[in-house]
Amino acid sequence: MSRAKTAKASYRCTECGWQTSKWVGRCGECQTWGTVAEAGTATPARVVTAGPVSAPARPIGQVDVRSATMRATGLDELDRVLGGGMVPGAVLLLAGEPGIGKSTLLLEVAALASAPGGQDAAERSPVLYVTGEESAEQVRLRADRVGAITDDLYLAAETELSAVLGHIDAVEPSLVVVDSIQTIGTSEVDGAPGGVTQIREVAANLIRVAKERGVTVVLVGHVTKEGAIAGPRLLEHLVDVVLYFEGDRHSRLRMIRAVKNRYGPTDELGCFDLSEVGIVGLPDPSGLFLTRREEPVPGTCVTVTLEGRRPLVAEVQALVAKSHLPAPRRASSGLDTSRVAMVLAVLAQRCKISMHEKDVYVSTVGGVRLSETSVDLALALAVAGSTVEQSLSGSLIAVGEVGLAGEVRVVPGVQRRLGEAARLGFKHAVVPRGSLELGDGSPLKRADPQLMSYEGMKVMEVDSLTQALQVAFTAP
Repeated sequence: MSRAKTAKASYRCTECGWQTSKWVGRCGECQTWGTVAEAGTATPARVVTAGPVSAPARPIGQVDVRSATMRATGLDELDRVLGGGMVPGAVLLLAGEPGIGKSTLLLEVAALASAPGGQDAAERSPVLYVTGEESAEQVRLRADRVGAITDDLYLAAETELSAVLGHIDAVEPSLVVVDSIQTIGTSEVDGAPGGVTQIREVAANLIRVAKERGVTVVLVGHVTKEGAIAGPRLLEHLVDVVLYFEGDRHSRLRMIRAVKNRYGPTDELGCFDLSEVGIVGLPDPSGLFLTRREEPVPGTCVTVTLEGRRPLVAEVQALVAKSHLPAPRRASSGLDTSRVAMVLAVLAQRCKISMHEKDVYVSTVGGVRLSETSVDLALALAVAGSTVEQSLSGSLIAVGEVGLAGEVRVVPGVQRRLGEAARLGFKHAVVPRGSLELGDGSPLKRADPQLMSYEGMKVMEVDSLTQALQVAFTAP
């Protein structure tokens, strides 16, 4: 007599939706403890037969793409990140920390898209802004403050998916903003709004509406304390574009970058200035990361970092002071703590600059965060200058990665970095040897093997950190 097999229970992570056949204490996808719970019994897969198709398959060359042409948002910095604008029928997910300015940015985008002249007059249609976190009156107050009042911008305060879909049917918009997806729920499935099941169901319905009607949908997403987007990881796979809006809450600078983009690049960066009167793009933000002073100060050095393909000139500051503590302090702001510790160790061991009895504080200007290894050389020069009380030339920049052996390594995009520095008026640069080689590997022509000219700048190539200290502090 055969014994019927019992179906195994299925367990699911309440944070990301990861599934397993047995209970575990830690999720295998998001690594969160205590979030795996029983989700019911597993059912065998059903056999699905062929059915009617919505449209016949066509050769790819015969597909008309005119209806999917990008439309500019009116914010040049956002269009830069998106690759030119928003595509009709696309679904975008914008994530960021609370209070960073997501709602202000999207309210500005909605107002520009619905304003007269914001789109082609023959193709203009209303814009629907759905708020689930605030009342309509609260959003109206923000709109008055930032000047986002237009006749074709419709506002709805809803938390039920069926009501949101009803507003879309009534308004027939070309752009829908949902702020935020974690606040929208549906009574068709179990769970509270913001849960894995609810987010998956709400997102699937909004994506279906976007694809069927050619409506651009922008979803606002919350982030966890680790900085990841809250909800199931499936949400990031379903949407077409994933954007992160970030910045220091104590600074006016905001940056937006794409981590997924089916219609454009993912290596661009958009910079914005957030103030009481709204948010505006910053086509040239480098000046925000520099300190204007009449005389050079020991402990400062300027570098050029690449955010995607965009060069940004930034200043690194260091303060080395005598410590009265048994364990001297090491504090950093805007720089990777582990890279700072490594550069200090290389300075002490390879360049004989001792700091074992001194406190070291390093920081960036303007709240920018520099994570590239190309910042190592500027950091080392700033720390060394503060230690020996000697200042660098105000017209000098330094770019290069520092190795544990004290060597200075080549970093990508040096010519682009030098071009940006030359545009801002810098006259001298310290770079790793071989940074300005031609495409075939041969070096540029120069009269002095140690000195060359590029974009009107005097460029000094170095092999080691010791050599970099020598040429940097003797530069005019």
